[in-house]
Amino acid sequence: MLSRLSFNSQKKLIIFLFVSVPLLLLLTFAYYPALELFRISFTSWDGLSPDRTWIGWDNYKEVFSNSSIFGVFKHNLAYFVVGIVQNILAIYFAVVLNSKLKGRNFFRLLLFLPYILNGVAVAYLFGYVFDTTNGSLNYLLGQLGFGALSETSWLGNGSFVNYTLASIGLWRFMGFNMVIYLAALQSIPSDLYEAASIDGANGWKQFVHITLPNIYKIIELNLFLTVTGALEVFDLPFVLTKGGPAGASETFVMKIIETAFQFNNYGLASAMSVVLLLFVVIVLSIQRFLLNRKGE
Repeated sequence: MLSRLSFNSQKKLIIFLFVSVPLLLLLTFAYYPALELFRISFTSWDGLSPDRTWIGWDNYKEVFSNSSIFGVFKHNLAYFVVGIVQNILAIYFAVVLNSKLKGRNFFRLLLFLPYILNGVAVAYLFGYVFDTTNGSLNYLLGQLGFGALSETSWLGNGSFVNYTLASIGLWRFMGFNMVIYLAALQSIPSDLYEAASIDGANGWKQFVHITLPNIYKIIELNLFLTVTGALEVFDLPFVLTKGGPAGASETFVMKIIETAFQFNNYGLASAMSVVLLLFVVIVLSIQRFLLNRKGE
């Protein structure tokens, strides 16, 4: 059949088929569910009944007026702060391991290895590390002479439980960020550093005036991933603390799932999902504006 068509017609048909199939999949599994989510957010639906009562903006009013819902966002702040530290460490290790360091490939693998581990497995692993009575961290602190710290309940203290959980994310994802920075560093021509050395620029000046400007877009990308991950974190607090103690580590995504599957309020959960999406878009837009303005 194709042989009867002209070459241009065959080319257009093939292009159409290659474009239409992924576009159809995108519309079916991305855009349609998003539109349906937005529509459900204006209803009072329990997830089972065929009747979906239209209630307008009541769900959105509930999200912003109920401090137990919208106030959960403050728990995500710890993940954002630790995420910034994570990127700083990733840049440092990328610079170090981009040099002619003996055994650098081994250290690259060692730092990247946590990223390939399953998130639930990592959570259970650190459950033993942070255990109050038999945890390896408290045992180590006790052996080093830090008696007071060796009895700390790292996952039971509401003041810093989110930072404890975020530190696990730092251990797991820092290597991934490092690999991205390392790839960016290897794309910088070595002639620039040689010329800077001839001009008398030390390592710090080379980093500020050569390295940072050349990896600026990669920093923006990693910050995008960091902010998105900080706002959408779920697996670590769900496995380790179930949102405790007393809801101190409950994240917004956990609140959405609880609202939908425990309280069967799919309308409110859909509104919360839309708010989360808008919040992510707003935060990332502000980040992009500030970084582009600084970059210029």
